[in-house]
Amino acid sequence: MKRLFLLLLMGNWTLFTIAQTKDPVDYADPLLGTSESRWMLNPGATMPFGMVQLSPDNQGGVWKSGYEYTLNNIGGFSHIHSWTMAGLSVMPTVGALNTRRGPADGPTTGWTTGYRSRIYKETEKASPGYYAVTLMNGNIHTELTSTTRAGFFRFTTPEEEELHVLLDLDIPFENTAEILDARITKVTDKEIEGYSKQKWSWNEYTVHFVVRFNKAMEGFGGWTGNKNSNNVKEVTGKGRMGAFADFHTKKGEVLLMQTAISLVSIEQARLNLETEMNPFNWDFDAVRNNARKVWNGMLSKIQVQGGTEEERKKFYTNMYRSYVARTTWSDVNGKYVDVNEKVQQVRPDSPVYGCDALWNTFWNLNQLWALVNPDITSKWVKSFLEIYRTGGWLPKGPAGIEYSGIMEASHEIALIVGAYQKGIRDFDAETAFKAMVHQQTTPGIVTPENGYAGNKFFESYMKLGYVPTEEGQVSNTLEYAYDDWCVSQMAKALGRKKEYEQFIRRAGNYRNVFDTSTKYIRMKHRDGSWVKEWNPYCCTSFSGTGYLEGNAWQYSFFNPHDVQGILNLMGKDEFNTRLEEGFKKSTRYNFNAEGDLYDRIPINHGNQPNMQAAWLFNYSGKPWLTQHYTREIMNRYYGATPLHGWLGDEDEGQMGAWYVMAAMGLFQTDGGASVKPFYEIGSPLFEKATIQLDPTYYPGKTFTIEARNVSDKNRYIQSATLDGKPLTKPWFYHADLVDGGSLVLEMGPEPNMEWGSQPGDAPPSMSAAPKTKASKK
Repeated sequence: MKRLFLLLLMGNWTLFTIAQTKDPVDYADPLLGTSESRWMLNPGATMPFGMVQLSPDNQGGVWKSGYEYTLNNIGGFSHIHSWTMAGLSVMPTVGALNTRRGPADGPTTGWTTGYRSRIYKETEKASPGYYAVTLMNGNIHTELTSTTRAGFFRFTTPEEEELHVLLDLDIPFENTAEILDARITKVTDKEIEGYSKQKWSWNEYTVHFVVRFNKAMEGFGGWTGNKNSNNVKEVTGKGRMGAFADFHTKKGEVLLMQTAISLVSIEQARLNLETEMNPFNWDFDAVRNNARKVWNGMLSKIQVQGGTEEERKKFYTNMYRSYVARTTWSDVNGKYVDVNEKVQQVRPDSPVYGCDALWNTFWNLNQLWALVNPDITSKWVKSFLEIYRTGGWLPKGPAGIEYSGIMEASHEIALIVGAYQKGIRDFDAETAFKAMVHQQTTPGIVTPENGYAGNKFFESYMKLGYVPTEEGQVSNTLEYAYDDWCVSQMAKALGRKKEYEQFIRRAGNYRNVFDTSTKYIRMKHRDGSWVKEWNPYCCTSFSGTGYLEGNAWQYSFFNPHDVQGILNLMGKDEFNTRLEEGFKKSTRYNFNAEGDLYDRIPINHGNQPNMQAAWLFNYSGKPWLTQHYTREIMNRYYGATPLHGWLGDEDEGQMGAWYVMAAMGLFQTDGGASVKPFYEIGSPLFEKATIQLDPTYYPGKTFTIEARNVSDKNRYIQSATLDGKPLTKPWFYHADLVDGGSLVLEMGPEPNMEWGSQPGDAPPSMSAAPKTKASKK
């Protein structure tokens, strides 16, 4: 009996020790949320902002393509999962050679269905920098890992097999590209090189690649269209094409394959491969462990204590997603291809990035990156300025280092200004200011490749003070006005009085489209009259008139820099009543507009235009409702399974970053671009969160957020102290955080309606609050 007791005690101690030693990286799950997800959101092996995002694909050329968790098959493992871009898919097969991928709904082997293979779902594993699965076709256990610009495959065959490794260049995805010209060449018995020049709409780019094996190929060939060619040294063509390498493997044999890509040249791809892979000497596990170490170092910059296992999983997975989807496009030596298709050179340690637009990232990514990784924010700013240097405009993204014109306004400005205001100033501020002024004073243009640089409808905006419905979305007026405010704040910080006055006036242009009779932002004709056929839930649009991916109800609260200005126009009672009713209605939909029907519900956290909504109560005298509804969004909208991660469009980490900030109880409605940036306070999830501050940029070592007695029930702030001194307002300055110290919140089950709700407690806005009778005295 004593021995049994000791064994049980030892077992419990072992479990306790394992629980205690679990690293942040162990909580991050790349499979989370991979059902109904975008091309850029996948479970594959990649590094932070990796050029190589090596991941399984199992769908065709459809919206939200790439990997779908509920499909029990794989049609290839491709290297690029960047917005509007793909390249080089790899697939191991056995038996008779089949060079057709086959349809997503035909997941079995055989000529009629293609080389696509079913998988043993229970063998599927994913962690940051690693993915593994066993394919039913040949029971090939396939493992992937990567460095920033190179991929590593490990194929294990349980039986003696004739193994084919297929290199397919024609990849179906959200924006399936046309292969204009391609070549794949066998260089030696162990190495293949090639390129694929491809185009989708305005985005034309060439993916160069080098592939090498640890074992000599026994055969090499390829295909163009439906024609296969065996025992050749080179395959050329366009459209549907690829190549295959043949091997005879013994029972249990492991075949290793390394790859690298570059947008510059084959020689640069080889340099990427040799520089990033040679130090590991064909050791797959060493590369995998390196990826784990890098990711754990990044995720460990915020340490959380308390909360549930599920909450920690959600926290670190959302943090992982905040750094995983956007792409490095410069090579190891700093070479890259600019917007004019010329090869340029930057410092190797300051990469050039590509992505979808930074549309409203000021409510998620900007604040997380600047707080936790100011070095990354600095690199993004330098990347923008490099593209401005070579192309003459700041980019909205850019995709593949091209001016895309995707989404509206120029919100990269908010990231640049926010960086400067937070003390991240190791970039050319004068050039940055010049670039932003140009962006906000010059009508946009169609670029030679048929992309778009700058702001659409901007000539009318500058002339009329709003975007007329005859030209574009009225919501653009609001977004342009916010960017104007950001430039005004940079001008103020630089002592540019003339420009400050110019842009601070334009920052008030939102008033020009606020209809005081209905108290909504409303579409307006060029002649100044209001559009008559209209209601608050109408007119969402992706292009043309109306409200971009939203409705009048949502955009009437969209005024990041001047919430008080909207309060003044709408009236405090109407503001609060409308907002509260919107949250109550949206709760039963888990704050998500299903089917991308953005105009159906008031609070749609599944898209960007009103991700700030829950924080607005801090401005309107009801901070306990901010505490309540930020919790509700974290509980209801965010999940912890592959089927429920983010209900809407997790757009390259934006939903993830929002969760990380909200879980710490912090937010910046104005995007952190004011001369003195500040954080608003919500309801933290964890008993304690410790932020490791970067000593290169910030004077403090750590900042801790302690929520005493916190639980889902005890979500309301009773009192607060900042660095040991009472804090009675629901916000505090960024400078007080990065100096180091602590925010301590006493939490309880009922709202303290006195805390943070008194006149003068609201966070700063561009407009002043109306004077009360007491203040008039």
